[in-house]
Amino acid sequence: MDVDDQKSFREASLKMVLEKMKSMSLDACIVTDLAVIRWLTGFSGSSARMLITRTESRVFTDFRYREQAANEVQMAETVITSEGFISELASGRYQLGEVVALQADNITWQEAQSIIEKLEGKQRVIPVHSFFVEFRMIKNGIEFEKMRRAAEISEQVLEQIIPMISPSVTELDIAAEISYLHRKYGAEKDSFDPIVAGGPRSAMPHARSSNRMFVPGELVIVDIGCIYEGYASDQTRTVALGRVSDEARNVYRIVQEAQALGLESARCGMNARELDDLVRRFISGHGYAGEFGHGLGHGVGIEVHEDPRISPKGEHVLKENMVFTIEPGIYLPGKFGVRIEDTVVMGLHGATPFQRFTKELMEL
Repeated sequence: MDVDDQKSFREASLKMVLEKMKSMSLDACIVTDLAVIRWLTGFSGSSARMLITRTESRVFTDFRYREQAANEVQMAETVITSEGFISELASGRYQLGEVVALQADNITWQEAQSIIEKLEGKQRVIPVHSFFVEFRMIKNGIEFEKMRRAAEISEQVLEQIIPMISPSVTELDIAAEISYLHRKYGAEKDSFDPIVAGGPRSAMPHARSSNRMFVPGELVIVDIGCIYEGYASDQTRTVALGRVSDEARNVYRIVQEAQALGLESARCGMNARELDDLVRRFISGHGYAGEFGHGLGHGVGIEVHEDPRISPKGEHVLKENMVFTIEPGIYLPGKFGVRIEDTVVMGLHGATPFQRFTKELMEL
């Protein structure tokens, strides 16, 4: 990715943040969410805080990340501190103004209290919630390119690992191959621990891959994703190890049709819960009310789970250039589960998946 394009993207993002700060009469904003810091600056380290004022932006980290920050951080000054962010903040070296916003939805109570105590009497500290959500939900071309590449890498991995599923290997064997191949094909890492679950364990939507070996005649859920240049992919397919029961095949068909309904029905201007309800009623109408217990989808970007939430409580309106998953499922405890998931881009005329991997039931 061209460095100038990256810089322009972050410059535009910071400009939106500054405009919102101005509209809310905020003189400074303390950012504690590492995902937001990466979105704004490119810094991928695991320890950082960011201070945004009307005139300057700084990323605070420690000696371990000195060189990394020098290479990655854009649109902000880097401060390497040995005493920690709070001590730096209280040093008096930074012009904070009168009103300081604290990103209250991503901070411990202890850290928040320490910041307030250090600034008490000098600045008024106010909590802000979901401050960056409206900006991060709408993606641009640079973000699409990274997510598209992340999806391509995961699809390469799926093509490699699906044929590996057999009675001679375990769920953990396949999960380990997924993690290895993601990196081999150019990803930074998995975007979450791969979910590989066969038979009755596939009825657990977020099963941890285990040392259980696969058994002929069962369904296997494979849910994977990776991070490429800071952006996530997320995809699920359900496959059959040999011939499965008529019940399993019927449930698979219902989920396949439900997922297609979700893809076909998504429209700009639709409330997220409307889309969820449409697909949920379809599944309920086929006799599986209560067996689809999670939301239809979630936003994807810097984080693999972010807004908008496509769920019964989802309040966001679907807009052009949002990216989110459509992933209906049916889970029958003690028997099996089925889930099919794509990550889609919301366009003016509908949703377009990043993924191309077949959604027909594969019998291995």
